Amino acid sequence: MRPATEIVKRVLQTEKGTRLASHNQYVVGVALDANKVDIRRAVEELFSVDVLQVNTQIHHGKWRRLSNRRGRRPDWKRAFVTLATGQKIEVKT
Repeated sequence: MRPATEIVKRVLQTEKGTRLASHNQYVVGVALDANKVDIRRAVEELFSVDVLQVNTQIHHGKWRRLSNRRGRRPDWKRAFVTLATGQKIEVKT
């Protein structure tokens, strides 16, 4: 079993994430190969909260060009974590 810090990379602070925080949902950047059960355990361990639901999205990296070379940004995964009522994740800015 992997450590929780390898599964949850960061709490994403975006406009959408700020809107969802009022509904007890937080957006978390996670490892690409992590499943929902791993994400749930890691968030509960790191932030001492009760997770009700986890939804995930995989974003494929965009193709970019620098001069005449083509490259691709890395793929990444995010999870929408719904917490129990009255709980929240403290985000350090």
